[in-house]
Amino acid sequence: MRNLVISFALASIAIPVEAKELMPNDRYMCSWGAGTAARAQELKLQGVSLYAARQKIQGYKFNKAWMRMMAMGITEQTYDSQSRFKPEAIRKSFYEDCVRYKLARK
Repeated sequence: MRNLVISFALASIAIPVEAKELMPNDRYMCSWGAGTAARAQELKLQGVSLYAARQKIQGYKFNKAWMRMMAMGITEQTYDSQSRFKPEAIRKSFYEDCVRYKLARK
């Protein structure tokens, strides 16, 4: 039991340190992607077809050139998944995985 408590204590110290190493641009990209995945999951759960979801993406205005293709890719992956999780759970999972990936690349 003592080792478990020590492990949690160390983990709680390590996580904030890792988060500080993430560049602001990477944090923005992960946050934006997580929101995109959550919106795609919401549309999927509402029964909106992938075709209609793609059409919606085409109508959005994006700040950066890479965003449209990234949004398409995230949406397609979301629709290909059998997941029925709530959009908020998808947002959280996507963000955490993205941050983990970005930190691992360093």
